[in-house]
This record gives sequence, structure tokens and C-alpha cells, in this order.
Amino acid sequence: MRIGVMIGGDGRRLSLDDVIGIARQVEAAGLDDVWMANIFSFDAISTLMLVGRATTRIGLGTAVTPTYPRHPTAIAQQALTTAAATGNRFTLGIGLSHQLVIENMLGLSYRQPARHMREYLSVLMPLARGETANYHGEEYRVSNVALDVPGATRLPVVVAALGPVMLKIAGELADGTNTWMVGPKTMASHIVPRLRAAATAAGRPDPHVVGGFPIILTNRPDEARARIGQSLTIYGQLPSYRAMLDREGVAGPADVAIAGDENALRGALKRLEDVGVTHFNAAIAAVEDGAYERTLEFLSSLK
Repeated sequence: MRIGVMIGGDGRRLSLDDVIGIARQVEAAGLDDVWMANIFSFDAISTLMLVGRATTRIGLGTAVTPTYPRHPTAIAQQALTTAAATGNRFTLGIGLSHQLVIENMLGLSYRQPARHMREYLSVLMPLARGETANYHGEEYRVSNVALDVPGATRLPVVVAALGPVMLKIAGELADGTNTWMVGPKTMASHIVPRLRAAATAAGRPDPHVVGGFPIILTNRPDEARARIGQSLTIYGQLPSYRAMLDREGVAGPADVAIAGDENALRGALKRLEDVGVTHFNAAIAAVEDGAYERTLEFLSSLK
């Protein structure tokens, strides 16, 4: 299982230099990947291009970039350019975002999100493979579009898929999923088997399963979870994440956080690896003094 670190999405106001510095720190720690949220700050794909130019080996990925505001040909062009600029270390993570954002804030239709994602991938994936895109659907109509991006090879694409329909689409068309607010029981009984079954039925290779989890090395796990719960309250209210927490049988985001001493953290990560998580994405919860540094050091010790 690859081990990476999430940059952003934790409330800190990071400059570009801060982001690059964190990525260098993670790379120096010997970890495998950095992932970056695309919320309402820096564009994650563009920023990861800069990160890739300032690092040498670490994997780079978005977790995730929303699809609705970007035409699939445009996101393909941007992602392939980032891949070419970073020695093909880039993975494009995409997702639907949420109705609250897409309709209420951006004024776009969120009427048929699953159909939107299937059509989106039907245009995007040929371009990610270096092929010509031809697709005529309800939302997208693309004819004879090909991208020539020197230096870019096959671009991996993972989808923030949580529900049964989205997992089927991701397994059939994309390279895997990128999850958040999914506990270990749900990962084992729902995410991994549905995704693998869809990939197998479509004749595709075993999919990537990128599991994002809040994590902290601490001797006060109950206090840490309480603080994590306060900082992540919104995720317990958004419908797609709420459905995953309900499926897990927990009250809120704090209950899927990985918090405790070295043995507790090591056991939790081993459990995730055993159920099929291929990429662990650590959202290090810096809710105590020194928590970020010691948690990063612990993750480094696993490599």
C-alpha cells in the first residue's frame, strides 16, 4: 500500500511556497504521494505542476477536482500538461462535488450526477489514453478531438465514487476511486468489492483504491477525535458523506478518524491494506502541538 499525505482542506491558509515546502518535506520523509484538494483556493492541477517541478520522485494527485465547471477536454489538456511537466507522476482525481456547491453556489444543474459522470468519463478517458474522443450524449457532444501533449503518457484517472452507481461507473470506465469519510467496514463490504466487480466485468485491471482518512499520532485519542469532529462538522452533513457514515454505523467524521499511539495507527493501516486500499491518503490532523511532525515521522517509519 502506498502512503501519501493530503495538502490543503484543513483550514490552514497556505501560500504556494508553503504547499511546495510541505511536498518536499513529505518526499524527504520517504513517502509515496502528495494529494491536493481543489476547493476555493489554488487550482490543484496547476499547483501540483509546480510541486512536481520542485520535487523529483513523489507521486502527485488531486483529491479531487470537480467536473462540472470544467469541460472534459479542457481538464484532459490541463492534466496531461501537468503529467508532461512532472515526469508522468500525476494522477487526476475528479468528482461531482456536491449539490450545495454546484447548484447553490455556481448555478449549474446537478440534476443527473451519475449520467453526467458517465458522459464525462466517456470523453475524458480516451484522451487520457492518448486516443481520439468521439462521444455524443445528452450533456456532451464531442467529435474527433485528439490532444498532442509531448512527454505525457497514459494518465491515471480516479473518481470520487461512493454510492453503488458511481462505483460501477468508476470500475467500468476509470482507474479507481478516491474516498473520504469511508470507514474500514464500509471499505471492506461496499467500496472495494463493488469497484472490483465492475472493473472485472468490464475486463479492466484491478482498480486503485485511494482511501483518505484523518489521522493523528497521539496519547489523547478521545480529545483529538473531539477536535477533529469540530473541524470536520460539514462533512457529516453533506449527503454523500453522511450516507457513508451511516453505512459505517458511526455518528460523525470523528469516528472514522485514525487516532492513537503507534500500535493503534499501525493496526488501522494494516487493516485498510488487507481490505484492498492501495493508496492511503493521510489527512494529518494537526489538532495538538507537534502533531503534524510526529505523525509524519510515524508514517515515514512505515516505509
